[in-house]
Amino acid sequence: MWSSAILRFVRRRIVLAIIFTLSFTYCIVSLISEGKPTSNSDEPEVIVRSEPFKWRTLQEHNSTVDITPCRNSVQGRVLIVDDEGYVCHRADILSSGCCNTESYTTVQYACDTCKENHCCAIYEYCISCCLHPDKKILLEKFLGKATKQNNVLFASVKDHFELCLAKCRTNSQSVQHENSYRDPRAKHCYGEVAPSDDGSDKT
Repeated sequence: MWSSAILRFVRRRIVLAIIFTLSFTYCIVSLISEGKPTSNSDEPEVIVRSEPFKWRTLQEHNSTVDITPCRNSVQGRVLIVDDEGYVCHRADILSSGCCNTESYTTVQYACDTCKENHCCAIYEYCISCCLHPDKKILLEKFLGKATKQNNVLFASVKDHFELCLAKCRTNSQSVQHENSYRDPRAKHCYGEVAPSDDGSDKT
């Protein structure tokens, strides 16, 4: 009877000792592996675009035939801009998602409310202006800088329309001191340069 009790006690101690030893060994190995520097630890992770960026071709810009449905800016209460650069009233959106080009108020590549610094007062006009073919060089420069800076947001956009949607949203370039706009009348920017602090570019 005493021998069986002693045997149980010893077994229990051995099991506890094994568990403690394994746990302690795991902790030591984990600490050592975390302390080892990896070969590329000093280099920032480079974001690689998963698929090539798509610009609209000149043929697409010049086409007047609606072959495919359009994507559009969706949220505007009054104005909507589609991925062909047309701005129209919400009532003039077709079932395809495209602006009705037959409407006299529909305008393509409209830069109304936009200034020389590429900042606009109205989001939809910012996108429409940004989609103009002559803005490609400006946007290519911006994309190059965004890639070098590993900007996740702009590395994930797939085409010209997505880039303009993202670029024209209010971003850190449009604000100062994190709580006020540099230019409250032109806060949607698609260019590289932020609105000036001194208001010199205001009209």
